[in-house]
Amino acid sequence: MPTMTIVSCKIMQDEILWILENDPAINEIIVVDNENIGEFVEKLDRTNIIYKTLPLSNISPVCEAEKGSKYTVLIYLMELGLHRNPKKLKKNVYETVETLIPYSSGILLFYGLCGNVLGNVEKDFAVSSLSCPVHILKDNKDRIVDDCIGATVGGVDNYLKILKKVSDAGTYLFTPMYSKGWKELLDINGRLHGDPDQALQMMKKTHEMIGYKRVAKIDTGLAYTENFDDAIKEFAEIFDFEILELNGGDQKIFEDCYQQLKAKIKA
Repeated sequence: MPTMTIVSCKIMQDEILWILENDPAINEIIVVDNENIGEFVEKLDRTNIIYKTLPLSNISPVCEAEKGSKYTVLIYLMELGLHRNPKKLKKNVYETVETLIPYSSGILLFYGLCGNVLGNVEKDFAVSSLSCPVHILKDNKDRIVDDCIGATVGGVDNYLKILKKVSDAGTYLFTPMYSKGWKELLDINGRLHGDPDQALQMMKKTHEMIGYKRVAKIDTGLAYTENFDDAIKEFAEIFDFEILELNGGDQKIFEDCYQQLKAKIKA
């Protein structure tokens, strides 16, 4: 049986959890051990999902694994801060895909265009990974989603509707994981010589100059990340933002893309 590998930014770990919890066909879950998995494995434990954490060096290449009868899902989480540098993000994603091809029957990237650097990833790996298709998140019109928010809200069309709805003022769009990871994403602790308070004050001034006034809470329907409401309120209070509630988040794109690649590699 094959091995499905999911390579994902930490920001989409809840969507991975939902996939794992709702696919009874999975026989084995392996999380590649690295510095990005701490919160993810805590959630796996709370959800009572059985898994292994292993260094990549201890995982069998797929040619050996396929001799058995297990359908395995291999999870590789990547650093959230890569989004601050799109060129570095692309380099790291491509290098990770190349590294994981020998361990995978198929690789699904839980990423979008992400600054327009991952738009050609399927084409770029089409020849070098003939026995291991590489897919990225797409909507129902076969368009690569813009980013994790675009995937969460159902694709390009719905994303544009939301952006139009909030176009009157600068608005942060927060999913549960964004509400917990924004300081890491924006490198608050590393900015201005490691002075978080000074970095936050600088952000406030920047918001005033460019017109940011609110944070939108996107209800994904998932409850793996705790204290979503409190995290949103904390962010709003720091920057004197209003809170806007948005519905429409779901797992359809993640489920559809996962099932499409699963069908291909199990055919």
